Amino acid sequence: MMRAIRIHGQEDMRVEEVPTPEAGPGQVRLRMAWAGVCGSDLHYFFEGANGAFQVAEPLVPGHEVSGYVDDDPSGHLAPGTPVTVHPATFGECTPGLEDHPHLWPRGAYLGSASTWPHTQGGMSEYLVVEAGMVRVLPAGLSVRDAALAEPLAVALHAIKVAGGVDGARVLVSGSGPIGLLVAAGALASGAVSVACSDVLTGPLGRARDLGVHATFRVGIDEVPDEAFDVVFECSGVPAAVNAAFRAVRRAGVIAQVGMMSAGPKPIELATLLSKEAQLRGCFRFRDEIDAALDLLARDPGIARVVTHEAPADDVHAAFATARDSEASGKVLVRLWGAEA
Repeated sequence: MMRAIRIHGQEDMRVEEVPTPEAGPGQVRLRMAWAGVCGSDLHYFFEGANGAFQVAEPLVPGHEVSGYVDDDPSGHLAPGTPVTVHPATFGECTPGLEDHPHLWPRGAYLGSASTWPHTQGGMSEYLVVEAGMVRVLPAGLSVRDAALAEPLAVALHAIKVAGGVDGARVLVSGSGPIGLLVAAGALASGAVSVACSDVLTGPLGRARDLGVHATFRVGIDEVPDEAFDVVFECSGVPAAVNAAFRAVRRAGVIAQVGMMSAGPKPIELATLLSKEAQLRGCFRFRDEIDAALDLLARDPGIARVVTHEAPADDVHAAFATARDSEASGKVLVRLWGAEA
């Protein structure tokens, strides 16, 4: 038996004993060490659902994970090898989407209630995944910091969708963990300037710690119109989307990174159209986790986005802290494998 964090429904999360999984052919069993708390994890716990996906059976959260190889029946990976995981199982290839496997229908993602049975995540002592999902850590990257590879991959994918930022003036709207990682990725990808905006002072302070060139507090500071070549909108708030339309230059690009809830939204499309600006949607990532691992190894300062850690047996405190955007950036849960 092993310990696992399981969400049973709204504000019902328990550390429980469950059967230890066994690795079959083509699989690897991992001893889990660290997991980041993502916005989707918070929705599953505090609301019992993430958008339309409701918790219908006990769900182990966690897709931002790292740990060590415990058992590889193929013998390719030695026990104790430090790794992270690409959390996606790609679905069925669809014509026109051959180069976009992350968009194929009927895929799965660790720690998600979008499938039935649910796809269990990595906030547990052990996790079995397909061998192709495992990524060995580059030299010099700690297992703790490797838990940032998945959200950083989301950020790097957004930069790719935007067409790159080399030589660009960049605005990041929303300076939560993903926004901070987009800012870090833009700084590392050749942006000539990076600015961040947010309604709260805490996230803006963390953005300055990363080395951004300017910050704007929404409602206090005026974000200049038409001043940015690329805007990454990371909050998912309609008012922020409209502000992004105003901030981007004519013929510029807005990459919508922040997920929005279903249903119609009051979006000022006239501003977008009159500029011939492009609005591009961003969803998860394809294979950018490999570039994310390399970037984390080269620039350990990115790990400053982590503000809090909590042991697995105190996971409720971790989720409560992660919910407080003023006080926290990225929150990590120290799983049982980190203590071995």
